[in-house]
Amino acid sequence: MLSCLSAVVASILVHQIRFLCTANTLGTKPFPGFENLPRSIWHELSSPFTEVYEVESFVTETGGTPEPRPFFEDPESNITVQLGTQVYMHCRVQNLQNTLKVSWVRRRGEELHLLTIGLDTYASDSRFSLAFEKPNDWRLLLRSATERDAGLYECQVSAHPPLIRTVHLAVSVPKVEIVDEHGATAADKFYKAGSTIELKCVVSNIPQPTGYVTWRHGSRTLNYDTTRGGISVKTDMGAAGAVSRLYIANANKKDSGNYSCALANVAAATMVSVHVLNGENPAAMQHGGTSAPRATFIFTVVISLSSLLR
Repeated sequence: MLSCLSAVVASILVHQIRFLCTANTLGTKPFPGFENLPRSIWHELSSPFTEVYEVESFVTETGGTPEPRPFFEDPESNITVQLGTQVYMHCRVQNLQNTLKVSWVRRRGEELHLLTIGLDTYASDSRFSLAFEKPNDWRLLLRSATERDAGLYECQVSAHPPLIRTVHLAVSVPKVEIVDEHGATAADKFYKAGSTIELKCVVSNIPQPTGYVTWRHGSRTLNYDTTRGGISVKTDMGAAGAVSRLYIANANKKDSGNYSCALANVAAATMVSVHVLNGENPAAMQHGGTSAPRATFIFTVVISLSSLLR
């Protein structure tokens, strides 16, 4: 209170002295006794107050410790997710001032597609949303990832210059194949009547599969078929996929048809056509029934020409 009163008194005194100085300059006579004061006294009385005020104003406007610049807790990252799953892309920001905004964008070449600003979502695809997690994680949530979602995502902070953290997203698409005993895929498989049908289904590009492989004959599920009998399925789950084998004992004509296998609802089904033959030659049938005689004729011609050239 005393300091405020002193400042008021000093201000009044300075104004009075300036008034007297002005009156003296104009030739008018101020209060008795003031006309004989030297001019230097005005400077000595007024300068200290003016200088202190200007210094205090500068310190108020530009002084003090500046606010720390925001920064990302995590470096750039590469994320691989399974097809159809949801993924969180993290963006932890420290020292974020109230005047700054965190945004998510997707980069496709030179194009930028805005996804979120602050807590608001602007993506046209409803699978994207912001899932903020206290205290400072501006997570981008993507539900049911597809192969087209793979690419580059950027978390941006509206500082000067802007801060950018990138996330590279990869979507793993499972691969399902029905292969033969040599590991080669085939559209058709031939078996003699009375033999055992053996089909092998290989599921790859799916780390730690949690579902089960389903076999079908046409629209009929074979894993739980008890009316036919003689059907068994053995499935081995691995770190990067699964291998399932279907066995059908004592095959007959009714077992012919399309067989497919799939891994739950994650991997698309693949199919093979099975033919159960009663005495026919599978090789001849598979090649249209004329390949064997034609091959024999060509072999005979080659032998004949070789003997003539000797």
